[in-house]
Amino acid sequence: MPLVTNKEILDAANSGYYAVGAFNINDMEFLQGIVRAADELKSPAIIQVSEGAIKFAGIDYLINMVKLAASKTSAQISLHLDHGEHFDIIIDCIKKGFTSVMFDGSHFSFEENISNTKKIADIAHLFGVSVEGELGRLQGVEDNINVSEKDAIFTDPNVAAEFVERTGVDALAVAIGTSHGAYKFKGSANLDFDRLKKIKQLVKAPIVLHGASGVSGEVVEKANKFGAQIKGASGIPNDNIKRAVTMGVNKINIDTDLRLAYTSAIRECFSSKPENFDPRKYLGPARDAVYSVVKTKIELFGSAGKSGR
Repeated sequence: MPLVTNKEILDAANSGYYAVGAFNINDMEFLQGIVRAADELKSPAIIQVSEGAIKFAGIDYLINMVKLAASKTSAQISLHLDHGEHFDIIIDCIKKGFTSVMFDGSHFSFEENISNTKKIADIAHLFGVSVEGELGRLQGVEDNINVSEKDAIFTDPNVAAEFVERTGVDALAVAIGTSHGAYKFKGSANLDFDRLKKIKQLVKAPIVLHGASGVSGEVVEKANKFGAQIKGASGIPNDNIKRAVTMGVNKINIDTDLRLAYTSAIRECFSSKPENFDPRKYLGPARDAVYSVVKTKIELFGSAGKSGR
């Protein structure tokens, strides 16, 4: 089936009180694992690529892979640019077939963020492409995103509705205490649910939660067992995610959990069969690991059976 927009997927999630997973890919194996899980559970899935992934794999390869994958499933699939910061890359994505783009103007002043986000939204909507904006900043490190703790700013509920209205975005990414990367907290998770409640009361557009990976202790332990050095990693507990969904979060970004599962599976293959040099023998298990993570996330987010097709 053809790709759909994030707007179509997320408007349904907003009215149906569930969330849809937005899963980052870097290669074919990530994509196949994600789409297999979405197809089996009849769930919508948002396939995300970052500017870093575009640099790594090439925009044309990524677009055509995702279009092909979507054509082979009855699940709703969208193709979304995650954390777009460069105007030329965003416009290239819009013109070449992405069905959704994010403009990350969170490092600008409020007025600059509005002005730049609106420019992108006006252009994207002419092409039938949906737009995600961001208000507030997340701390942590992931791909090309590096925001120190002192620069992390929570979303102000009192201006969130104004931002959505003036920019025309179709979804709003908010900062309520999540963090990019595998090292999200020095202690336990402490999300600002009161802030989320106020934002949801004032903003009618779908709400997006970035930096929401759980960072499974079991997966990290497995990776370390087979040679990784991932110490002190922590993520967002499932009960926090469930609460966020019940309070109106509609799109949840997952990248780190996929990377960890993928890497731990490959490390285990290398360790258990060091004589193997056939990529299919270690990329296959890595793909299966991605599939397992995505299935778990779909069930957690409540999007199973919601594909709309």
